[in-house]
Amino acid sequence: MVNDDLRFAVLIDSDNVSEKYLSIILDETANYGVATYKRIYGDWTSSRMTSWKGALLDNSITPIQQYSYTTGKNATDSAMIIDAMDILYSRTVDGFVLVSSDSDFTRLAARLREAGMRVIGMGETKTPQPFISACNQFKYLDMLYEKKQNESDAEGDTDEADDTAEASDGVTAPVSAGKTQKNAKNAKGVKQPAKTARKTASRAAKNLSTAERREIEKKRQKDLNRVRKTINQIMEQYSDEDNWIKSGRLAGELQKRIPEFDVRNFGFNKFSSFVKSLGTYEWDEEEGPNGRKEIRFRMKDYMRPFV
Repeated sequence: MVNDDLRFAVLIDSDNVSEKYLSIILDETANYGVATYKRIYGDWTSSRMTSWKGALLDNSITPIQQYSYTTGKNATDSAMIIDAMDILYSRTVDGFVLVSSDSDFTRLAARLREAGMRVIGMGETKTPQPFISACNQFKYLDMLYEKKQNESDAEGDTDEADDTAEASDGVTAPVSAGKTQKNAKNAKGVKQPAKTARKTASRAAKNLSTAERREIEKKRQKDLNRVRKTINQIMEQYSDEDNWIKSGRLAGELQKRIPEFDVRNFGFNKFSSFVKSLGTYEWDEEEGPNGRKEIRFRMKDYMRPFV
């Protein structure tokens, strides 16, 4: 997946993407190559764009000014599309990262692919399917953000436990039975270190809302059913005479059929671990031509269609 020689133009629609996703956008782009263009489109005279400004300076992203000529109309779309075509004809990139949850970029993504460009889309789970399907790959930013937050919360809980333990070590033991209850009460009231308190406040401010998490889980369950069905179709078509298919082949074919598929959307970091978790497939390892172990899968006997 990683190719440091591939050059990408990262174009961000600020009207449809939150600044909290910026680090994920740049990290995901780095997985595929180098971002030679980094541009973000919006009306920078508007007060609602203030939250973006610090992030742009820190990440060397060029803001492109586009005034909102008419209320209710998204003028940034046209500016972003014009820039994308100019960059395409300059022949200075190998692909585009289009960041938006707006279906208005569907035709742009299709046109860029027609020109031989690799197109990676990024947006929230509310992104319309036509735009997703028009991209080579699509990343759900809110799902990746949720996973990152869960990992951060887990690390934060560990840090807080360590800090609390350190603070407790400093509490003087009670000198008499009569003071035990009072000292225990004081020990519970030991304040967290300022560093931990700041971490907690920062996580609370950036966490997804309950409604957002509910929508993500609803989307995740829908996608999981689709992935299961597609895996079965791929196995029926590409498995060998013993019904086995190699993990790499299965992952590649699945990505072709479902551009938005990413094991991290389901809480995993490895494709093989994700497939094993589904519980409906057998798996084993065989030695490949280079001596490395290769994982392969097949449907369990009771799942296979009768011949």
